Order: sequence, then C-alpha cells, then structure tokens
Amino acid sequence: MTTFWRIINDVIDRAQIIIEVLDARLINETRNAEIERKIQKKGRQIIYVITKCDLVNIGELKKKQKYLQPSVYISATEKLGTTILKKKILELSQGESVTVGVVGYPNVGKSSLINALCGRHSARTSPESGHTTGIQKIKVDNKIMLLDTPGVYPYKEKDESKHAFIGAKDFNKVKEPELVAVELIEKNKGLIQKHYHVEKTDPEEILEEISFRLKRLVKGGLPDLEATARTILRDWQTGKIK
Repeated sequence: MTTFWRIINDVIDRAQIIIEVLDARLINETRNAEIERKIQKKGRQIIYVITKCDLVNIGELKKKQKYLQPSVYISATEKLGTTILKKKILELSQGESVTVGVVGYPNVGKSSLINALCGRHSARTSPESGHTTGIQKIKVDNKIMLLDTPGVYPYKEKDESKHAFIGAKDFNKVKEPELVAVELIEKNKGLIQKHYHVEKTDPEEILEEISFRLKRLVKGGLPDLEATARTILRDWQTGKIK
C-alpha cells in the first residue's frame, strides 16, 4: 500500500463526513470506486461535490446530479454552491461540530474547493497534478474542520487518456499527446471546433487544422501535431475549452 493510500485510510478513519470531488465534465470518470467502498465499509457519510460546473451546461448537469445523492455542484472560481455545501455538511452532522475529509483524483479541484469554502487562501493550489502531498487540517469555521488529502488513482489504473482528460496527468507529461488529443476531440468535437474556430469534422483533420490556425508548424510549413496536441490538452485541463 502506498503512502498516499495510507493517508486516505487515515482520513476516512478520522472524518465523520467524506467529500468526494468530481469534475463536472467527467463525473463518472472521476469517481473512485475504491475510495467509495472504503467510505461505505467504515460507515461514513459521503457528499459528492461536482466542481467546475461553470464549464458545462447546468441543465444537463442537474439531470446527472439526480443519480448522485447527496450531491452539490459548485464552481470554486465563480464562488457558486459553497453556501449550499456548508448547509449540507451541517445538515448531515445535525448541527454538531464535524471533521470532513476531502478526497478525489489528483488535480480534480480539491484545494480550490477548500479555498472557496474558507473564503481565503488556505490550501495550496497548483496547475501541476499531485501538488498536495500530505494531510492538511483546515478550519472553515467554528463547526467545520476539513482534512485535505493528496489525490490518488485506483489501484492498477493506467489509462493515460483518462488521466489527461481529468487533469490528473499534466499535459506536458503525456507520452502520446497526439493520440490523446485525437481521442479528446472525438469525445468533445463540438466544443473543440467552437473553441478553435475550425470546420473539419474528422478528429485527425481537426487536429491538423488547429495546428495551422495556431501556426504550430515545423520546417517546411508542416503542422507540428505534438505541440498542437499539448496546447489542446493544456486548454482543456485549464478550463479554457467550454
């Protein structure tokens, strides 16, 4: 068992409520079934917090939200949903002082959520995945104490495309950026076309057209597909594509 998983187990032992942070664009992909099983086995209460809601259609998000209860959707950048989340925490704790663990994939938005809840810069944030490396104890108010944790992957999960899509693997560290970018385009064709103002419909042709549009070229005027792919992954991970 890795050190990170020992920390997760410790937090689940110490907290009465666990927040699992999910990406609104990839809700199912950012659920960690192993963590959820541990939470259930310990008899802890869970709140699904769907973050980055400003990057998706709220109507569609509400439909998906029905299948995750209790759940709250928020946008840490827009300060949306944090008051509702605090009320939900106190509702589950029946108004008593409570310790709340915050878990999720690397770089899914845990630290940004904590900062939004506290209304101040309490948890360190970074665009690079895996920034939190140990438990951070953070007081929200007189009744709510948060335990921030490092992001963890399920055991043996090696899906590079998924990790790039959810931002768990930094765009600069993706081994095959062109393949991953083409897969991202296939899954989100309309958003990609709109963001980069391209008209092609084939994912590989879209990647090439974006390369020309962004002037990502190599000698001879040929498209630099690797550089273009990393640009697309960067813009996706930082929320520019929406």
